Amino acid sequence: MINMRPTFFAFALAASLTPAPAYAITGPAQEGSPAQSSLLMLLNERGFCTANVIAKDVLLTAAHCVHKIKSAVAYWPGLQPAGFIPAKDIVIHPGYRPDAPKTRERSIDLALVRLERALPASFTPLTIDYEARVELGTPFIISGFGLRQEQDGKTAGTLHSATLVTREPLSKLLIWAKDPQARGLGGCTGDSGGAFLSQETKLVAITVWSAGVGNKACGDLTQALRLGPERDFIDKTLATWSR
Repeated sequence: MINMRPTFFAFALAASLTPAPAYAITGPAQEGSPAQSSLLMLLNERGFCTANVIAKDVLLTAAHCVHKIKSAVAYWPGLQPAGFIPAKDIVIHPGYRPDAPKTRERSIDLALVRLERALPASFTPLTIDYEARVELGTPFIISGFGLRQEQDGKTAGTLHSATLVTREPLSKLLIWAKDPQARGLGGCTGDSGGAFLSQETKLVAITVWSAGVGNKACGDLTQALRLGPERDFIDKTLATWSR
């Protein structure tokens, strides 16, 4: 557990933001999300990610978004009233391996964030579907605040969504998803930690990585961590915080 002492720092959505390992939804994505009141931005000194509200004072996001940071702040730009709430505690999954892309280790890129106070009543916690079936062609609505155009920080900060479908390989740990119409839809910088929602608007997985065609990092393949296998970690962390 990391005990976060809140500090104020300047924030700008600029092209100079350090890209995260998991790459807003590029291509002809739709503004907003079926879970508009359940996602927000998580800011830190390196930039920002997307986070999911799973309790009035708890967020779920990717571990690489909060690994080795000094402070984090929840920020919601699209709802009223807009505002900030600093993080109080962060717990990173013990199975997270920050060097996994290089070492090819198995890594659980997942973290929980407890806020200093509850979010406004306008926020609705998402229901996690731990038993969701994932098959080839299963559709998911992905949502995040990241870049609409790769390497253009000015295109970030607005919640967007797109529908992707599961492709091979099938895995109990991860989901690989693509736009079936190959329009360039997919996760991008800032969408890390964002939602993979079922058609019933339940949270099934979170975005952790993306790839593009050629030298691009976005718009082709989006990878997500399934939450079903991580239920024990989530439940135990929430139970500790509720004491």
